[in-house]
Amino acid sequence: MIEGFTPRRAHDRRPHLVAVVAFDGVVLGDLSTACEVFSLARRKDGRSAYDVRVCSESVDVESMHVALRVPWRLSSLAQADTVIVPGVNDLTRPVPASVLRAIRRAAERGARVASICTGAFVLAATGVLDGLRATTHWLGAAELVRRHPSIDVDPNVLYVDNGSVLTSAGAAAGFDLCIHMVRRDLGAEIAASVARLAVMPLERAGGQAQFIEHAPPSDAPGAMTPLVTWMEQNLSRELPLPVIARRAAMSTRTLSRRFREQLGATPAAWLAHARVRRAQRLLETTELAIEQVAAEVGFGSAAVMREHFGIVVGTNPVSYRRAFSRVGRVPNEGPKLKGAR
Repeated sequence: MIEGFTPRRAHDRRPHLVAVVAFDGVVLGDLSTACEVFSLARRKDGRSAYDVRVCSESVDVESMHVALRVPWRLSSLAQADTVIVPGVNDLTRPVPASVLRAIRRAAERGARVASICTGAFVLAATGVLDGLRATTHWLGAAELVRRHPSIDVDPNVLYVDNGSVLTSAGAAAGFDLCIHMVRRDLGAEIAASVARLAVMPLERAGGQAQFIEHAPPSDAPGAMTPLVTWMEQNLSRELPLPVIARRAAMSTRTLSRRFREQLGATPAAWLAHARVRRAQRLLETTELAIEQVAAEVGFGSAAVMREHFGIVVGTNPVSYRRAFSRVGRVPNEGPKLKGAR
């Protein structure tokens, strides 16, 4: 059972009311994800498990590509068991105060409230996230920290479950969050059925890392770019700190200090992350065995790679390959999950 939230019992006749909030600038993908997942959930007797309502301040809502005619008003949030806040496509666009008030009141009376992607900015504006751990799309994480320093923003996970307040990262992570809520409400069997009907992979753990596109190092004068480029080109070699320092023509102490200043990590930590990133690409694009991938990227063994992979990505290499492989089938590791992203 979720702390701070009591799901409806199987014998309850009224379906669990899910209110999906719509507002000008709403991200349609986030809105539709919540609608689809909760609408697909059926109890074992065939009854709908959820009553899903899209709610807004007014009848008409403008999104980036279409205009929506929304059937329900914000008053539905007063009876909702769960309130879903989709993302907003422009973080500079203000959300009406009436929408923020309705969300906050729902949370205060005990409704479960969840945001998808940049919906965390809307939820944060209500004050509901103050003092809590939360996540959002990794591109918006720094801005969320800047605007709301009281929130413990974790950009490295797919979703965060605080009990009655939940947040997710972008796109497919919204699906993971919604499936997670279905599983907590109705059990793993029904959640798996919803995933199959939606032709999506089964829920990934919330602690799994977002699959972040890493920016290249800076080309500014004095930057470590030449050194890290050389390191990336030699990942398969053993690269202890003295070897890296000789390449940089620095003492190990100076190298470590400058590395931290410019890249925010020690050379060893940066190297481990670089090897994991290379392993991710190989797992996505080749059929190399796990042991071969480990050797190719410079990890001493598959066990060592699994350890670092778990720390950086939050899952293991086999699971990552099953979800993200771009080749048709991975030998001896099962087929790629249908619909995996």
